[in-house]
Amino acid sequence: MEPFPSGQVSYLSPAPLPTGAAPLDFNQAIGEVNDAYLDFGGSLPTPFTWQFTLGIPFIGSLWIVVLTPLVLGWMTSSEELPFASEFIAFFDITLGIGLWGGGLILALALFIKAQYHFKFRNDVPTRFHRQRREVAFAPGGGKPLIIVPWESVAAWITEAQGATQYGVQRQYGLGLGFIDPETGQQHFIELQQPGRPLAMGLWESVRAYMEYEVHTREEIQDPNGLHRPGDPPYEGVHTFHNARRRLHRRYRDGEIGLFKVSMWYLWHILDLWTIPFHLAEWEIRAIQKAGRKTLPESLDEWSQPLPREQWAQPSEELKRLSAEVRKRQAQQPNRPITAIFAEVYGEETTLSA
Repeated sequence: MEPFPSGQVSYLSPAPLPTGAAPLDFNQAIGEVNDAYLDFGGSLPTPFTWQFTLGIPFIGSLWIVVLTPLVLGWMTSSEELPFASEFIAFFDITLGIGLWGGGLILALALFIKAQYHFKFRNDVPTRFHRQRREVAFAPGGGKPLIIVPWESVAAWITEAQGATQYGVQRQYGLGLGFIDPETGQQHFIELQQPGRPLAMGLWESVRAYMEYEVHTREEIQDPNGLHRPGDPPYEGVHTFHNARRRLHRRYRDGEIGLFKVSMWYLWHILDLWTIPFHLAEWEIRAIQKAGRKTLPESLDEWSQPLPREQWAQPSEELKRLSAEVRKRQAQQPNRPITAIFAEVYGEETTLSA
């Protein structure tokens, strides 16, 4: 763990050791997953991005147009000034403010969404080939591909905080880096994450895949089983209806109460029901029709599955250190994983000295 003025960096490697976290790709940063390779940074758009794009302007406008005059009307009403007349007076003022303000925020949100849409089409994912135990990175700009051993990839979680006019804000990110064996140059990629556990879960998703502990995208992106047999391999209207059926089943079985059911419906009504899911499907179809960049053709042969007898094996050091980490996790389940890593690495360095 390395502190800096506004936060700290927690290192999870150089060796890809088990963290004990559940493998979970909450933001769906992982794209294609098959028996041979996993694409990191190549996932399709999700309904959540459209919920955020449309929901924030809609909820903001609703708050200004309806809730603000309700509150102000209640505060200023009296026998001489009845609530209804006060509400209408404030509503006449807030209606224009809410519609114009919501429209401007929506336009800005759609502009940002469009930028991410075209960036997504041009981004090239980093490919993790578990049978070769190698990672391929395309730096872009016509530069040649960089292929490095899996066990040489570094990973870290960044935590930072800063004071703003709205209070203290925290930011988290997962970083992956490696050194080009040809030039010695350092390369890294970083993805923002909603929290430290989710950043840890994303790294664990990659690590568990490379070590044959998970095998499909559904295991790391769909832990609640919202995809049914025959569903498309992305989030869309089908996952909305599957989630609603699951919600009703859990309510009938007594797993959840009426409050959680009501909150689910309120959340999705405020987020415009199935509209974000339809828009996500439309965007995915547009991307698939227009095509997107993939790893260069020179990597096609490298990406092919290998016969089982040619599969690369983990190093003896990784197997030994992983077993030691798991043993200490079992003995001290509440101890921070970074402390266990530091202890295991320290003892390994002492023994090899």
